[in-house]
Amino acid sequence: MKNKRLWVSLMAGFLAAMLLLGLILSALPQASAASSSEIKDQIEKLEQQQQELEGKIEDLKNQQSGNASEAVELMAEKNLIDQQIGLLHTQIANLNEQIAAYALLIADKQEDLEKAQERLAELNRKNKERIRAMEEDGSLSYWSVLFKANSFSDLLDRLNMIEEIAASDRRRLDEMSAAAKVVEDSKVELEAEKLLLEENRKELAAKQTELESKAQDAQNLLAQLLAKGEEFDRLMEQYEEEQKEFIDEISQKEKDYDEAKYQEWLATSVPPTTKPPVISSGGVGGSAVGSSGATWLVPCDYSVVTSPYGPRVHPITGEVGKMHHGVDLSGYAIYGKPIYASRSGIVSLAGWYGSGGWTVAIDHTDGYETFYMHMTNYIVKKGDYVTAGQVIGYVGSSGGSTGPHLHFEVRLNGESKNPMLFIG
Repeated sequence: MKNKRLWVSLMAGFLAAMLLLGLILSALPQASAASSSEIKDQIEKLEQQQQELEGKIEDLKNQQSGNASEAVELMAEKNLIDQQIGLLHTQIANLNEQIAAYALLIADKQEDLEKAQERLAELNRKNKERIRAMEEDGSLSYWSVLFKANSFSDLLDRLNMIEEIAASDRRRLDEMSAAAKVVEDSKVELEAEKLLLEENRKELAAKQTELESKAQDAQNLLAQLLAKGEEFDRLMEQYEEEQKEFIDEISQKEKDYDEAKYQEWLATSVPPTTKPPVISSGGVGGSAVGSSGATWLVPCDYSVVTSPYGPRVHPITGEVGKMHHGVDLSGYAIYGKPIYASRSGIVSLAGWYGSGGWTVAIDHTDGYETFYMHMTNYIVKKGDYVTAGQVIGYVGSSGGSTGPHLHFEVRLNGESKNPMLFIG
């Protein structure tokens, strides 16, 4: 009995402590979660910043393209200059060879000229010595010829002999002088041609220097363009990383928005004390034979049709008589529950669908098409073949939605039909 009283006392103390702790915690300031409208404003601001970033990326792409085009043109220009420099280098080398050859020819001509001049001088010297010797011994003088002649005929013979000797000497001197003149003229001509080649070489060398300067300028500019291109690439990587961060942040904000919408819907909804009746004949995975004669499965575990097919007051715009082309299926804690393909078919749409939010559409290849809107997420892609009852996504509140639900549409050849004629 004593132990029982002790246990009761301990329990009472524990409960009192827990109650006190609860009161203390309730007195602490609570962080208020952002409302869906605040999150929507944040999303719009992020999307605006993302658009501005996309504008920067587009401008940067244009600058990259212009920079690359300029670099390509400059490289082509530099290659042409390099080719011209190479050609000039070859021409200058050829001229150097020709100038060297002319220098050898001129040296040969100079040697020939010196030899000819030496022979001419030697011949002239010998002639003078011979004439002087003949004059000294009296064999060659007009007086000796006149006085030693035996007859007039002998006198004429002696005079003719003297004339022939003199003429022979003159001819030899003239021939040697002419030969020396030819050599000298040839040398002068070679020197003139060599001088012309040297002038051409100077002109080509000056042109080569000019082209090398242009090539260096082009190389410097090309280096600047390449450096600018590297900076553009660095900026592009930075922008793409920022863009990825925007996409991730917007994606998270959209999830936060769906959750906030769901929490706001829960705050204005009264949870049922018992599970409401399921309108469809088969519940989850239940089936019905629609007007087409095919079997249609119920697309989600819903407990209430919050908005039927037909004209209504639009819940967001307030427009009266606005046609509602599907049915809105909802229920307690429906957010995040699986959505099933009502019939087998090929996914014709998987993505954002305007006010329908994240949407999947299935083409059943017999004129019928079903739409599943306002998903929080979808797990199929366009072109996939899905079977009836296969999970294609999860209930959410994306797009133009006032709370978590599935907007389910049935279309025949593009014209909407009342889905309840097919599923329940």
